[in-house]
Amino acid sequence: MKRLGIIMNGVTGRMGMNQHLIRSIVAIRNDGGVVLKNGKRVMPDPILVGRNLDKVAALANKYGIERYTDDLDAALKNKDDTLFFDAATTQARAGLLKKAMAAGKDIYCEKPTAETLAVAMDLVKAAKKYGVRNGVVQDKLFLPGLEKMKVLIDSGFFGKILSVRGEFGYWVFEGDWQQAQRPSWNYRVKDGGGIILDMLCHWRYVLDNLFGNVKAVSCLGATHIPKRWDENGKPYKADSDDAAYATFELEGDVIAQINSSWVTRVRRDDLVTFHVDGTLGSAVAGLHKCFVQPRVATPKPVWNPDLPQSINFFDTWQEVPENKVYPNGFRAQWEMYIRHLVDNEPFKWTLLEGAKGVQLAEAGLKSWKERRWIDLPELKA
Repeated sequence: MKRLGIIMNGVTGRMGMNQHLIRSIVAIRNDGGVVLKNGKRVMPDPILVGRNLDKVAALANKYGIERYTDDLDAALKNKDDTLFFDAATTQARAGLLKKAMAAGKDIYCEKPTAETLAVAMDLVKAAKKYGVRNGVVQDKLFLPGLEKMKVLIDSGFFGKILSVRGEFGYWVFEGDWQQAQRPSWNYRVKDGGGIILDMLCHWRYVLDNLFGNVKAVSCLGATHIPKRWDENGKPYKADSDDAAYATFELEGDVIAQINSSWVTRVRRDDLVTFHVDGTLGSAVAGLHKCFVQPRVATPKPVWNPDLPQSINFFDTWQEVPENKVYPNGFRAQWEMYIRHLVDNEPFKWTLLEGAKGVQLAEAGLKSWKERRWIDLPELKA
């Protein structure tokens, strides 16, 4: 069995621990490694890195991982560990990635890859300079709901796609009488917070890969709740955007609208839904489920405000069946990237793709500030 040494940084945080460590690398190890084309396997051998040695030690001991450290520089010197993964803070990411690339490590990381497009593109150039392979997490493409949506698109179910409407978010408690579900740094500009930087990176790869490349954006951000309470119960000024209302122009004359909010109460099928309308049919996908309404089964409502609506519109949709088993999306992409490293299988979601997400977030912030549409020029490595 082949070994792959991975330096894992930032796995004591919520996303790094739950999705990348426990549900991806630990799960892969428990299942005997990643299967290659020739039937052989490659086993991830992680070393956990964090500033708090007690935390990384506890995590390593809990999940049977032998190696951990608070000394990143020492970890980078180990030539037997060839992959560096980062899921720590966005503000520190670019510097860490460049340091790892300079040490000859291949790169896999969370997004955003940087806070600005200039820095994100600098990472693209650095990867080319050092000749390292690189990948960026694009997890929402691997959601069962969006995988089903992709099948519908590829099958021609929609005919010509006309529009996409996305709704993302939920109520994140302020932290005074109910503990917040997200860390307080998300709501402070100085710490890299803000929903535009966070979520428009996601919407870029979802829109590009499913519905058409993003050509332009018009975005309005808002700080609806200016005061929150941190993890220690202390009040602080929440000055970053906690909601964003964006419209996107896509290739093929497709219009997309996506609302992103941490201050909305959910009354829809899921925490995120994508409603797609086409000439031959429509579909609504959430995290797991997807519902369709073809042209021939579309009801014919009549506007009459004097009478209660006689059609139960939810009953006129049909659920797309579960015809396959969908693995954890983070794990699925980890396995793809490991096969890319070991088996030379293609992997399209590079640092350049990550930079496109930063480009859209930066354009969204600029659109909000200048109150106008912003065009997105094509990015090239």
